[in-house]
Amino acid sequence: MDVQIRESEFTDVRQIRLFSDMKEENFSALMQAVYVQNFPPQVDLISEGDLPDFLQILLSGGVELYAGWEDQSTTMAVVRPVSTFILAASIKDQPYLMSARTLEKSRIALIPSRDVRAIFEADTAFARAIVTELAQCYRSVVKNTKNLKLRTSRERLANYVLRNHNKSGRTNFFELPIEKRKLASLLSMTPENLSRAFKALGAYGVTVNGNMVVIEDEEKLVAFARPNRLIDDYAS
Repeated sequence: MDVQIRESEFTDVRQIRLFSDMKEENFSALMQAVYVQNFPPQVDLISEGDLPDFLQILLSGGVELYAGWEDQSTTMAVVRPVSTFILAASIKDQPYLMSARTLEKSRIALIPSRDVRAIFEADTAFARAIVTELAQCYRSVVKNTKNLKLRTSRERLANYVLRNHNKSGRTNFFELPIEKRKLASLLSMTPENLSRAFKALGAYGVTVNGNMVVIEDEEKLVAFARPNRLIDDYAS
């Protein structure tokens, strides 16, 4: 069922870097065209190869971006709120290069892509924000490719653990944000290799109990992982 966007969500969307500097009248025009849907877990939102009718904004929940080839499928990214996803397809009006499905109960706002492209032409601040966002996405893709091609599976996992350790406020434990099977796919590993890699990180002060990761010796883990801002800093 389609529902109206809530006032608090309206504010959250306005604060996204993509929309924060655009003219008020143009933002209001986009929000008049938006509608919101609630989705249960494991619902397909978009399919690789389809044309983008909407720019989607994740308001709550979680979304997995994935791609397939013949009988293989891989997790490309995990999206958390509040953020847009697959912006480039909407701007270029070209087929999606990835599919998307909900990981959990999720609330998603949909803006018609034609309206996004029209405001892109009319609002210079919005256009600059889109260019910046796409540049950031490009840099993230390069960093992720470097991570996959230049590091061993254990090094990739160690740096993933450190990034989530930092997100958790540097406490000595955190819960994995996605299930291990999807984490293995995200890091270009098999579930069996992920299990062995977690065991190997025990030598560097990491223990795992279910989805709970405990870091007992951060210095030893950092010395092994050797995090690098040109690979691991996804914010720049």
